[in-house]
Amino acid sequence: MSTKYKATAKEEAFFITLTTVGWVDVFTRLNQKNGIINALIHCQQNKGLEIYGYCIMSSHVHLLCRATHGFILSDVVRDFKKFTSKKIIQTIIEEPESRREWLLDYFQKACIHLKRTQHYKVWQDGYHAEYMYSNSFIKQKVEYIHMNPVKDKIVLVPEDYYFSSARNYAGLENDIEVILLDLF
Repeated sequence: MSTKYKATAKEEAFFITLTTVGWVDVFTRLNQKNGIINALIHCQQNKGLEIYGYCIMSSHVHLLCRATHGFILSDVVRDFKKFTSKKIIQTIIEEPESRREWLLDYFQKACIHLKRTQHYKVWQDGYHAEYMYSNSFIKQKVEYIHMNPVKDKIVLVPEDYYFSSARNYAGLENDIEVILLDLF
């Protein structure tokens, strides 16, 4: 597999986008968003993940982050995707979900082409990672992350979207602690 868009360098910051298969809107319910939040917090506490910016959209997650303490970001992302895939499917099965049958069928069919045995596939293979090489590039990516819900007309201003680090940068309550960058 190509490493062009993989976060394999140690201690370096990357802009990462994780996308569900078929861009399926999985994170429309609070329980699914909370699952992502809890997994990110776990990675912060146990896998050396430092988060500088993030946004949980309905079908994808943006992160500006790096791995520390000897962890490799590609391994952290792999573990995050593996854990959250199981949690997402479990939540679909166990909690109220009007699209339960459709979602489970879609995620099952996404496995048909795989060589290894797998029952459900939630995330697209790999992820898009871009190395953060300058302050201006970092600023551009943080603004891009924060403007995602505005572009989708979910909110009028970035800090009104609860599932984004825009709230952290605005000094508002949020569930995930981020390391604020002094670029603004």
